[in-house]
Amino acid sequence: MNSRRIVALAYMFVAVIAAMCGRIPAFSETSIAVRSFEFTYVTKIPALPGGAKLSRIWIPVPQSDADQTISGLKIESPFPYAPHREAEYGNGYVYLEVPAAEVASPAEVRVHFHVTRREHRVSLGAQRTARKAGSRAADLRRFLQPDQRVPLQGIIGELSEQHTRGIQEPLAKARAIYDYVIATMRYDKSGTGWGNGDAVWACTAKRGNCTDFHSLFIGMMRAAGIPARFEIGFPLPEEPHAGSIPGYHCWAEFYVEPFGWIPVDASEAWKHPEKKDYFFGANDDNRVQFSVGRDIRLEPPQQGEPLNYFIYPYAELDGKPLALESKFSFQD
Repeated sequence: MNSRRIVALAYMFVAVIAAMCGRIPAFSETSIAVRSFEFTYVTKIPALPGGAKLSRIWIPVPQSDADQTISGLKIESPFPYAPHREAEYGNGYVYLEVPAAEVASPAEVRVHFHVTRREHRVSLGAQRTARKAGSRAADLRRFLQPDQRVPLQGIIGELSEQHTRGIQEPLAKARAIYDYVIATMRYDKSGTGWGNGDAVWACTAKRGNCTDFHSLFIGMMRAAGIPARFEIGFPLPEEPHAGSIPGYHCWAEFYVEPFGWIPVDASEAWKHPEKKDYFFGANDDNRVQFSVGRDIRLEPPQQGEPLNYFIYPYAELDGKPLALESKFSFQD
């Protein structure tokens, strides 16, 4: 038995005991996969031009929840910083406000932490054992509303109605939309237009990356009256067990009683057709989540537009967006 499976079994034992004591929620499945790893997120700040006055930087930081435990957070910064959390979704980040004169040469901010990531798997055929989220109606309302690039009217609403017509059960509607997205889209990052999470572009171009897949899915779900939310983080390869990570990965969750929030990864299902059924109701442990939601308004507020999504560092120099480089790595 490999070390990762031993960790999973050990965690399940601890989870059961802790749940009995009321410290963490019990999981519905008899066994889940668990992955533990170190993660490093580096933000590179370039030397700023003469005459500039003030740079402001927001760097996302992941949080613990039912699917992951974040511990040992360490931030190395040559400049003062403060932790913050935006109001709408509760996403966490650190905020730096640095006079441009203090950035005469390139600098780095390093965020390092330990992650214990648990597979999220909902037994859709066993309602009595489903893990419930206990979300209030007020909490769900936002996830029935449009985003700037995810309208619910026009072609998105028409597609949703067309592919759920005659279906009454919300779970069956969700599966019909999931099947449509996978059958219609293809994972293709050639050319331009992909990666913006524009649901109308996605359903017209019929291609894109995970952002485009899940924007179309979320738009059709919300148009069908089913709350759905966007989640984004970073993927980890199963092998090797250390290395750099080239970019983000996103997925979705939708809410149906009595199950609560149900995970979906339509783009991974497209890449791995043999796992199509698995990714409707499950997310594996090869990931770490950083934030939830679209059209994000930070605090202190940015002067630019709300963020389309929040996974990379965002910065402004004298009120105008400033591009920053970043790199990410992990080690099991």
